[in-house]
Amino acid sequence: CVMNTHRFDYFITLARERSFTKAAKQLHITQQTLSNYIAQLEKEIGSTLFVRNIPLKLTYAGSVYLRYALEIHKQMENMQHELDDISHKERGLLKIGIAFSRGHILMPRLITAFQKAHPFIQIQIVETSNELLLTKLLNHEIDLAIANFEEEIPGVTLQDFYDEENVLLISEKLLDDIYGSNKEKILEQVALLGHIHPLKDCPFVLMNSDNIAGRIGRNILNTAGFTADVKVTSDNIETLLSLCIDDCGACFCPELLVRRALSPEVLARLRIIRLGEDAKYKIRFGYAKQNYQWNAIDEFIKIAVESLDDKAL
Repeated sequence: CVMNTHRFDYFITLARERSFTKAAKQLHITQQTLSNYIAQLEKEIGSTLFVRNIPLKLTYAGSVYLRYALEIHKQMENMQHELDDISHKERGLLKIGIAFSRGHILMPRLITAFQKAHPFIQIQIVETSNELLLTKLLNHEIDLAIANFEEEIPGVTLQDFYDEENVLLISEKLLDDIYGSNKEKILEQVALLGHIHPLKDCPFVLMNSDNIAGRIGRNILNTAGFTADVKVTSDNIETLLSLCIDDCGACFCPELLVRRALSPEVLARLRIIRLGEDAKYKIRFGYAKQNYQWNAIDEFIKIAVESLDDKAL
């Protein structure tokens, strides 16, 4: 690297982790080394940066220093990327943020395609909630996010990736157990009415409300006008899918995950119910606006878009 960034790496990591133990572990140094370094930094600038509580707290001076440290660190990183691009040296760590379930669907295929074309670029996947991805993007903790972003976000460039649709899954056995010979008539009513009120006697397994599928599911249930019998809530869509397959309850889930995660034999045991426009939304790429855009980001987006066809996904 052209410049030594340890000064900022150590401080920024400690500011994020708010723990000498956790930060030292992440930095692969001893806690004493980190403590000595921060003490020396505070001596150099003439201000205390942390209140040594548990967890650590930034002082006002620490907050000011963090703001500048993040900006300087990012500019140094951008400088290195631009110099590498000029000299055609493909190297560096591309940090991509994505939600857990979406990462499971998309990333193996996209990373494989990207690394075939760019074998010397390392990729770090950061899996977290849609809301936290934006925070990590703005804090320069990730270079690129793939998420359900709004149309306009200050400081972030957005690019459409694909349209995602949630569907309702119910096992055929559960439908038979609840509705018996009236099953098909009930499903015809759902299609005719355009909402799921006829399924009011069906139990449900739901994602938590901080997840897109969870919010959409709850909105659709509210629109249907009945209080659902919710058997299980979870942050793990794979767990809920397994419960749905085992006849525990109906599950709202992105169709892409359904098609990729479940075998034809399992799909044959499930009924897929489409939920209309209210269950659709856009997945976009997001990256921070800055003076120089690293080629690796553009290349990953290009390869991901090229891979987006029915057979690829």
